[in-house]
Amino acid sequence: MPHAQAEKLKGEGNQFFKSGEYKKAIEKYEAASKTDPTVPAYYSNAAACWEKVGDYEPMAEAARNCIKADRNFVKGYFRLATAQKNLNQLPECIKTLESGLAVQSTNPDLKRMKKEITELQRGEQVASHIVKAEEQMQNGDIPGAMKTLDLASRLDAGNPDIERMLSKVKPKFDAVESKRKASLSSTELHKEQGDNSYKNARFEEAVEHYSKCIENLKKEGKAESELALKAYSNRAACYKQISNFDGTIADCTAVLEIDHENVKALIRRAQAFEGVERYRFALQDVKSVLAMPSKKVGKANLDMCNMMQHRLQKTVTMLKKMG
Repeated sequence: MPHAQAEKLKGEGNQFFKSGEYKKAIEKYEAASKTDPTVPAYYSNAAACWEKVGDYEPMAEAARNCIKADRNFVKGYFRLATAQKNLNQLPECIKTLESGLAVQSTNPDLKRMKKEITELQRGEQVASHIVKAEEQMQNGDIPGAMKTLDLASRLDAGNPDIERMLSKVKPKFDAVESKRKASLSSTELHKEQGDNSYKNARFEEAVEHYSKCIENLKKEGKAESELALKAYSNRAACYKQISNFDGTIADCTAVLEIDHENVKALIRRAQAFEGVERYRFALQDVKSVLAMPSKKVGKANLDMCNMMQHRLQKTVTMLKKMG
């Protein structure tokens, strides 16, 4: 049963709201929520008034109280997200919207605002990248500026501000790259060509270049050099892409013989071992990664290895039971 006094106060608040007397309406809604703090609508109405007077901190507080009163009251999430948007708390706003959508995934207001905020965030990121690229160019870091503009282009291809910066940076970058490539040895050039082939998904072609690079390094007595590690690692990635799991295992093992705690090599080898049904070896590599400090491994790799461990452990246990 609704609390009679609280409902009376809400009604008075509604009248003040309709007449544009928002501060007086807030007083009534807050009095109603004190009388019966379990009703989310009182907090939501107060939040709406705070929005009308452009005071977003108390609006956010009222919206949080609304959600506390009833976590399934979707309007509370919308009110809080609106306050956070106006306070320029965009990451927090996205989290609030996602929480609301978890309650009601089809809510059009939440979906519309999430799309709008995502676009705002993307715009801010692009603007930040452009400023950074400008600074890098002025400081003579042309490769850095080009990399930053590449990141910006992935977010907003064709953006005129990005294109304007590219017209300044790219000629300088091409000149720097031409000079750098001219100084590369034939061995280094094969590694470079392998990288380019890999980026363009020409994996067999990339394997050929990495193989020539490795062969040359062996002849030069540099089979354990940093360049050799990169060539082995990248060739392993190519082999994995074309499902040559034996090749992946061999190249990852070559890397691990030099760098025993190479996270990428351990994960790739584990995936390849699983691909050839050598589950115990795969599980061993995954456990090696999980035993490392989380900062070294990274969250994405940790999550992947935890899932792999669960899956592989089940398979190994089942195989043991089968004899």
